[in-house]
Amino acid sequence: MSNTNTLFSSLELGEIRLDHRVVMAPLTRLRADRDGDVPNALMRDYYAQRASAGGLIIGEATTVSATGRGYLGAPGLYTDAQMAAWKPIVAAVHARGARIVAQLWHVGRTSHASLTGGAAPVTASVVPYEGVAFTAHGWTPVSPARALETTEIPAVVDDYASAARRALQAGFDGVEIHAANGYLLDQFLQDGSNRRTDRYGGPIENRARLLIEVVDAVRTIWGAGRVGVRLSPSSGFNGMSNSDSESDFRYVAQALSGRQLAYLHVVEPRVVGSEEIAAGLHAVAARDLRAHFGGPVIAAGGFDGTEAQAEITRGHVDAVAFGRHFIANPDLPSRLRTGLPLNPYDRATFYGGDARGYTDYPVWKVA
Repeated sequence: MSNTNTLFSSLELGEIRLDHRVVMAPLTRLRADRDGDVPNALMRDYYAQRASAGGLIIGEATTVSATGRGYLGAPGLYTDAQMAAWKPIVAAVHARGARIVAQLWHVGRTSHASLTGGAAPVTASVVPYEGVAFTAHGWTPVSPARALETTEIPAVVDDYASAARRALQAGFDGVEIHAANGYLLDQFLQDGSNRRTDRYGGPIENRARLLIEVVDAVRTIWGAGRVGVRLSPSSGFNGMSNSDSESDFRYVAQALSGRQLAYLHVVEPRVVGSEEIAAGLHAVAARDLRAHFGGPVIAAGGFDGTEAQAEITRGHVDAVAFGRHFIANPDLPSRLRTGLPLNPYDRATFYGGDARGYTDYPVWKVA
């Protein structure tokens, strides 16, 4: 069903009010200080550059515990030092009139013992998996993982709750729970990685239990109207597979809908692997899940401005998250609004490094 909304119509995501619907996607850039995963001044400049008045930034994936790390240089929210270092970043975004939510992340099996203090990475079940973690030696094959004991799971939920509390103390406008892209919560959701026989395995009602427990714990800190969830129902990234994704993720959307969250953030099947875009696909996953979620839905998947506008006009989604275009265009919302050409992005500088390919992309200069 079509509507009159545009990319530049206002939108309420729960208690988060936006003046437009161009969302900055969570983008792992690995520029935090490697000693302690502490955010820094370079990150402050990066986020401030991309803060548009009335817009939403979903912060990069931010680890909830030292044992949940998988990417050296990714920031955390599991120490008070990390929390304090986020404060000037959040303040800089707010000074530009934008909103920012923290994305809470545990990578699960996608890790290496050198990042976890020597501990084996944890996951839902031990199944064959070939992946890489980002370590001091670059991209490195992951360490063998072990399945979480049932008695250990409450501590994982507590890690998410503690990180959510620190996000509140840092001044964020909300949090997004990262349950996509083959990381820990997704490893529990999908039956290709979850072969458990306890209350966290088997039917989707059990496989979704950890996500729901995390959501409920975080809601007690933030309230439902400032909590979002990210899902990737069709992604094979990080070795993921599922026997009945359509039914399973509809169940997840319905379970989340009953909790009146701020939004559901859906990675589309347009994304193949971590980078490539399959042309010609609409926001099929978001459109399907919004019928079961009952709240605002954000789609992500390599959309350009024209495609994003079309999806909103069709009523398939409420907002669109942009990733690579936001990397290369700090002023992306204004460029999309006025039809200005976009800077090309430099893929070689996406992960790690310094200001090059991070804070040196130009804004449009009016002659």
